[in-house]
Order: sequence, then C-alpha cells, then structure tokens
Amino acid sequence: KLLRQTGFEGFFTGWGPNSPIGEWKKLADDLGMMYQSIHAPFHNAAKMWTECEGTQAAIDEQLACLRACAENEVPIMVAHAFIGFKDHSPTDFGVSNFEIIVKEAEHLGVKVAFENTEGEEYLMALMELAKAYKSVGFCWDTGHEMCYNYGKDMLALYGDRLIATHINDNLGIKDYGGKITWHDDLHLLPFDGIGNWENIAGRLCAYNYDGILTFELGIGSKPNRHENDKYMAMEPEVYVAEAYNRACRVAALMHR
Repeated sequence: KLLRQTGFEGFFTGWGPNSPIGEWKKLADDLGMMYQSIHAPFHNAAKMWTECEGTQAAIDEQLACLRACAENEVPIMVAHAFIGFKDHSPTDFGVSNFEIIVKEAEHLGVKVAFENTEGEEYLMALMELAKAYKSVGFCWDTGHEMCYNYGKDMLALYGDRLIATHINDNLGIKDYGGKITWHDDLHLLPFDGIGNWENIAGRLCAYNYDGILTFELGIGSKPNRHENDKYMAMEPEVYVAEAYNRACRVAALMHR
C-alpha cells in the first residue's frame, strides 16, 4: 500500500513454500498494481548442475514457484543460473534440468528470466535455451554487473532477450585483487554508487527496452559493511519516497 501511495505502479516478491502469493495477488488487484514477477529460490541453484541428493528437490522447488506464477497470473519468474564462486563448469546434466523448468514455463505461459549473477558460464549455457524456447529471457541486474560480472557489458551479450530488470547501484569489487564475495552485492539506491546512469539508461534504450523498470533494492548492510545503514535508519515512508525519487530519475534519463 505504501508503494502504491508513493507512486510505484507494481512490485515483485520472492517465493517460499508458505508465501501468501494469492493474498499478494489480491492486494495487487485491489490496489490496481502490477505483480511484475516472482523471484525463484536460488540457494539450491548449484544442485541443478551436479547429480546429488538435493537435485530433485531443487527442480521441484523451481517448478512450484513457476506454478505459483501461473496460478496468480504473474508473467515472469526470475531465476539464478548458479550460486557459488569456485565452480565454472556447466554440465549437460544441469542444462537438461533447467530445460524441465523451461518446458513447463512454455506450457504454463510464463516467462523465465535468467539473471546475471556469479557463474557467467552457467548463464551462457542456459541462454542457449532461448534459441528453442520462447519462454526464456534475460533479467539484467545492473548492480550484479558491477561486481559479479567485473563490469562486463551483459546487455551486449543478452540485450536482445531482455524481458526484466533488477535496477540498483553498487561499488564494484572491494578486494583489490579481484576476489568477489556476496558481500560486494549491495543493492544500493541508484546514484549512491559508482554506476554511470546515463550509460545504463542509454544501453536500455539501445535495445529498445520498453518494459517495466523494476528496482531490486537492499535496506540492510552486508556483514561488516555499512553502506546500507543509512537506509535502515530512515522511516519506511522516507526510504520508499527516496527510492521513488531515484526511480523517476532513471526513467527520465531513458526518455531524454
């Protein structure tokens, strides 16, 4: 309700076995808001790639989230291709497991937007599925690009399949040696980090993106870091108003 009152037209949520997706969908309808996407669980993403005790449970988890999207008319499920920083070897076994998800998405009329996180090799393998399935797309996380992807232009790779955004700012990689950890993924408000927002908006325009601008923002700081502390100190109404302010600035850059 606060998001709507402030000016946002939609939202996304995560998913869990007990998430009240139906209640959130009803609230969206009552408020005249878009339920833009559901973010699938990602903590078991690595189990999709190697046959292990938890592989089937990881598949079932993705399928359950996908069905929640379909049942509640949420058009997009955002998914991570991988989790972890040590492994860099996608497998045919993993691709076939994700293909189960993609095929079900095709059947249900839902899009699966794979996000740029760590493990670019896994994302590359899965984006090959876009050649065979219309249900496969790309979710561009601007902050992840600055840290997990070493600043590589991910839209240059997958911009033609862009169907969703996770817009946020970041400070890059803290370790001067280039070692990345999840502590680098700050999800700051746009214009609070090192992001070149004219460039980001320009790249979105270059790929003729006219979809929803979704902002994935973090209020709490990562362990032993304090960049997000100022957000936590704000009253919720003040933080959401500031987030809307930054969102409008990004949108304005796209319409110059």
